[in-house]
Amino acid sequence: MSDQRSPLCRAVKNRILKLYDENDLTINALATTAGLPPSSIKNILYGKSQNPKIATIKIICDGLNISLKDFFDCDEFNNLEQEIK
Repeated sequence: MSDQRSPLCRAVKNRILKLYDENDLTINALATTAGLPPSSIKNILYGKSQNPKIATIKIICDGLNISLKDFFDCDEFNNLEQEIK
């Protein structure tokens, strides 16, 4: 089954997966650290949230002790194609 989400949503998902893996966290541990319900993170990872809010991403970043700049400054986002041509 292919992932039908937009490239941006896939990039957000992949970045969260990479960061919680690098920090040796589970989804529940990341949620607890960030002060979010686990369902908020699961909705992003499993595709229920098609347009994750920047505020939610910021809270996840706070839980990981990184900035939004650090979250978005990676190949996953740097290599996204321009949406409007």
